[in-house]
Amino acid sequence: MGVGEVKETESYRERIARRAAMEVEDGMIINLGIGIPTLVADFIPADKRVMFHAENGILGTGPSPAKGEENAMLCNAGGFPVTLVPGASFFDSATAFAIIRRGLLDMTILGVLEVSQNGDIANWIVPGKRVPGMGGAMELAQKAKKVMVVTTHLDKNGRSKIVRECSLPLTASKAANWIITDMAVMEVKPDGLYLREVMYPYSVADVIGATEAELKVEGEVGVFR
Repeated sequence: MGVGEVKETESYRERIARRAAMEVEDGMIINLGIGIPTLVADFIPADKRVMFHAENGILGTGPSPAKGEENAMLCNAGGFPVTLVPGASFFDSATAFAIIRRGLLDMTILGVLEVSQNGDIANWIVPGKRVPGMGGAMELAQKAKKVMVVTTHLDKNGRSKIVRECSLPLTASKAANWIITDMAVMEVKPDGLYLREVMYPYSVADVIGATEAELKVEGEVGVFR
């Protein structure tokens, strides 16, 4: 399915990923976090040459394989099966992290537990709960040239995940540049958080009412379908 196409059975996760894919530019090197970010690879147009990077040592992952065509030896950093694009390469995790730490990634797309109006990201731990580790989130959030957050607007208890200040331990401060949710597209700028688009069928009032953070509205707000 192309970026501009909508299918009737599209889930909110797919819609978020489809919108995030529109920010991808030809020639970019991008790291995708676990969860919704991994779906972005499925919405990259064939005419865009993009190399996806994975911390477990791959540069050049492609869309998810068709069911039954998975390669048990080929997965991303989250353990999910992937395909490869022409020119893909393999290396050890030390080299994978060196690529991140040298600032060679054009973009990273991350999921979050919370993101604040000034771009603080909290996505690696909920105090008191067991986690396997922080992975590469801290390096990615600090070193990628552009940081995009993709997430549901509300948590499972109906609370806004777009907050004035994060209450959970931070992954990185003032790191996020863009936030895309199932309700809206927001841009983080030095003077605040700007509402750029609403996801159909939500209105500007719906988004402002569902958001704890202070949202600024400047000019016409687009609608993404």
